[in-house]
Amino acid sequence: DDYLVKPFQFEELEARLNALLRRSSGFTKSTIEAGSLVLDLNRKQASVDEQSLQLTAYEYRILEYLMLHHQQVVAKERLMEQLYPGDDDRDPNVIEVLVGRLRRKLEAVLGGKLIETVRGQGYMFNERCK
Repeated sequence: DDYLVKPFQFEELEARLNALLRRSSGFTKSTIEAGSLVLDLNRKQASVDEQSLQLTAYEYRILEYLMLHHQQVVAKERLMEQLYPGDDDRDPNVIEVLVGRLRRKLEAVLGGKLIETVRGQGYMFNERCK
């Protein structure tokens, strides 16, 4: 339902792909909410009760992807593709480290475990998002 005219800017392609992902995931707003956790897709910012979370760019991208695919198992390999496209040499344990840091930051302000490890399959964002 969308197209780009050549030549185009990569940023424009990225914005259109993100919008397409949101629409296909059922998200048409610029925010995703899971309880008091709010993800602002335009500003690339996460907050809890209007207090900004200090996430790295990679932590934010993992959280955004998991929330867009809430209650679905996301393979580690898929997260690797999202964070490091075309980089097959990167150690896959980097995802475990990033998810661990993200979990600690979320648990410090929210308590419960929002990101579940599904053994042998990947990760799942447990909360329902709207």
